[in-house]
Amino acid sequence: MLKAYCSSSFFTRSNLHLLPSNFNTRFCKMNQAAARLDVPLQISTSTVVKDRKSIEDLRSLRLITAVKTPYLPQGKIDLEAYDNLVNIQIVNGVEGILVAGSTGEGHLMTWDEQIMLIAHTVNCFGDKVKVIGNAGSNCTNEAIEATERGFAVGMDAALHINPYYGRTSMKGLVAHYNSLLSIGPVIIYNVPARSGQDVPPSVVEILAQNPNLVGVKETVGGERVKMYTDKGIVVWGVDSLSHEARWDCGAVGVQSVASNLVPGLMKELMFEGKNPLLNSKLIPLFDWLFSEPSPIALNTALAQLGVIKPVFRLPYVPLNIEQRVEFVNLVKEMGRENFVGEKDVQVLDDDDFIVVARY
Repeated sequence: MLKAYCSSSFFTRSNLHLLPSNFNTRFCKMNQAAARLDVPLQISTSTVVKDRKSIEDLRSLRLITAVKTPYLPQGKIDLEAYDNLVNIQIVNGVEGILVAGSTGEGHLMTWDEQIMLIAHTVNCFGDKVKVIGNAGSNCTNEAIEATERGFAVGMDAALHINPYYGRTSMKGLVAHYNSLLSIGPVIIYNVPARSGQDVPPSVVEILAQNPNLVGVKETVGGERVKMYTDKGIVVWGVDSLSHEARWDCGAVGVQSVASNLVPGLMKELMFEGKNPLLNSKLIPLFDWLFSEPSPIALNTALAQLGVIKPVFRLPYVPLNIEQRVEFVNLVKEMGRENFVGEKDVQVLDDDDFIVVARY
C-alpha cells in the first residue's frame, strides 16, 4: 500500500500544523476514505509517469532555484516566508523550484514535512513554475516511497542523490536508479562531497537509455559536463561552475543556491549569453556562500536581508561575525537592488539568532 502524504496516520493533532490553510485536500480525502475502508490506495507507474512533452519541458529549464526552507522561532516551517521566497523567484524569471534539497534542508525534515512542502509548492505555484522534489535516500525502499508520494501530490520530477554512507557497487547504483526511473522523471544529483561516492559516466550512460532520466545535476567539473552534453545527456551545473558549464560545456543551465539571493543576476547569467564580467562579479558571492557547508551561509544571508527569521535547525549554526560583516560588504559592493528583500541589509548579533535542537 502506498504510504501517501495524506494517509490517515498523517492527520493526527500533532501533524495538523504542517498543512497549509489553502491546501487542496481532495486527494487527502480520497486516501482517508481508502484507509477507513481498509482498501489499499494503489498508484500505478502509468499514473505518475509524466508524458514525453513534460520531460522535454523539464530538460529545457535554464534556471532552477534550490529554495531555502525558512523556520518559525520554535523550528517549524514558516510557510508564509517560504511562499514569499518562491514568489520572489517566480517574479524574477526562475523556471524551476527544487524543494527540500540539501539547500532546503530536506535531510532535517520528517518525510511528512518533506512531502507536505512539495505538495504545498505544487498547490500554490505549480501553474507558474516546474516543481522538482527531493526524494533521495540511501535506502532504496525509502527513495521509492518518497518518489511515489511526491508524484502523487503533483511534483514534476524527483531529484535523487546516490546512496550515501552505506555506499554500494556500480551495479548497485544502476539497480537503485532503475528502480526509481520506473516510477517517473528523475534527475540524478552527483555530489561526491556530500555522498562520498562519485556516480561515474559508465553508470550515467547506462541510465540515460531510460527515457525517464531527465538529466544530471553535476558538481565534478566542466570536463565531466562536456562529456555528457557531447553524448546528448542533459546537465545542470552548480553556482561556481554555472557560467563555464552553460556557455563552454553545453549545460542547459544551473540548479542554483545563489539565485535565492540574486535571482535576477542568475537569470542574466543563464539566459543572455556568455558574460565573463558578470560571472566575475558573482564569484565572490559564490565563494562566500560555500565558505562553510551549504546552506549555512545562505541561511545567514537571508536573515541579514530581513527576508526570513534568523532561525536555524541544528546541526546548522550561523556564520561568525566576521563572515556576517563580509556579506554586508558584498551586498554594498554588488548593489542592494540586486538582492532579494526590501529591508536594509544588516549585521546581526549572535543573540539575534535562534538555534533549535528539537523541532
